[in-house]
Amino acid sequence: MNPFTSLRRHLTAEKVNLYFSMVCFFSPPVLGSVVSFVFHGGALWSVVLLAARRRRLNIDPSMVAMTIAIYAYCLAMVLASIVNGTLRTDVAYFLPLITLWLFPISYSTWSITDKAALVRIAVLASAAACVGALVLAVVQYYWIGMLRAEGGAGNPIVFATVTCLAVMICLAGALSGIEQAWEPLIVAALAGVVATLFSGSRMVWVALLIAVVAVLVINRRRFARANMRRLLVVVGASSMLTAAVTSPIIVDRTHVLFNDWDALVTKGDHSTPLGLRVGLWDIGFDAFREAPLFGHGISASRALTRQGFKKYFGLSQGFNHFHNGFLTALVQAGLLGAVALAAIFVVAIWNATRVLRFSADALERFGATMIVVTVIVYLVGGLTGILVGHDILDSTLMVFLISGTYLACGRTVPPIEKSSYDHGPVRQLGFTRTSTESRSL
Repeated sequence: MNPFTSLRRHLTAEKVNLYFSMVCFFSPPVLGSVVSFVFHGGALWSVVLLAARRRRLNIDPSMVAMTIAIYAYCLAMVLASIVNGTLRTDVAYFLPLITLWLFPISYSTWSITDKAALVRIAVLASAAACVGALVLAVVQYYWIGMLRAEGGAGNPIVFATVTCLAVMICLAGALSGIEQAWEPLIVAALAGVVATLFSGSRMVWVALLIAVVAVLVINRRRFARANMRRLLVVVGASSMLTAAVTSPIIVDRTHVLFNDWDALVTKGDHSTPLGLRVGLWDIGFDAFREAPLFGHGISASRALTRQGFKKYFGLSQGFNHFHNGFLTALVQAGLLGAVALAAIFVVAIWNATRVLRFSADALERFGATMIVVTVIVYLVGGLTGILVGHDILDSTLMVFLISGTYLACGRTVPPIEKSSYDHGPVRQLGFTRTSTESRSL
């Protein structure tokens, strides 16, 4: 048989989706911007398939609601530039918005995937990502001598954010009962926790704790009294082991925080990381009061921060964001932009809570859990960092919102092609469809 013919038969549309998903869930902590290249490449190929009528747009109500919220934010950013007369200057800054614009395209292609197979790929790839993140963190911290691990992301905050998400997927897979072998997932999650602590990103540490509580609450009905005792033993042992390994990092980062706070309060020193953030917030709120409705435009941030630091603090500093996602939106696009940005996460939580309240399906609840932890991690981390506007964070956000929405409340739509699904990737990989998904196909 011709090898190209054999490869073509092997790489069915759904199987390609599974490999694609594997890379998207594995790469953010370990390979960094690879997730951005893969996500955008997949989305652009989806556009070609849609144009060739090999795919169809999957118009689910939940997807439509998410798309409206995402597009409203993008349009608010463009409108701000039009109002401020900076549209020509801001065109280059609109490129990150393409990631968000691709949401319905990528959703439609992802929704040809069997849900059970997608969940298992997400869990296994996230487990591998947690282990890979720990290896990178250990190498960077102990061998290279970096004060804060950056993983493959090249940025400790971004690395912590995407690793935290991988931890939550492992934990959700272990506690939901979808994966029977839960012990390896707990070990992988623990590895991801340690890697997150090595990043030194304190707000993501807070997000990690909140997200863990959320996953436990969502899956609380699965815990019998005996299981609860066993879980408490595992959690206690894991906590002590984590504290023993990472206590120097936790103590050091806490000490730095108190020193920065003391320098800010007693000396008015805004040159420290904490001082810079407080200065950015002061400058940002002043800029918002100057243009509350439409903001200053997406390209104005660096000039505003440079002028503000020079005027108020005598520092030569310039940033393209204000280390708070919503404040950045307020400055760049005013109230319209901030409300539209908030609407993305409100709609996501609305989709998830409806499923968690009324559905007992394990796959749907897993998807809802994915949405909940994504919203928690991004919102909490975004209070002192970037919410949207970074290639890795934006691509990962789309991967999790698309997958979570599809699993929680989406429908499976087969590709428009003649290939048989009797020998499709789910059976070849050893996965089986649920009766509900078999009927939908």
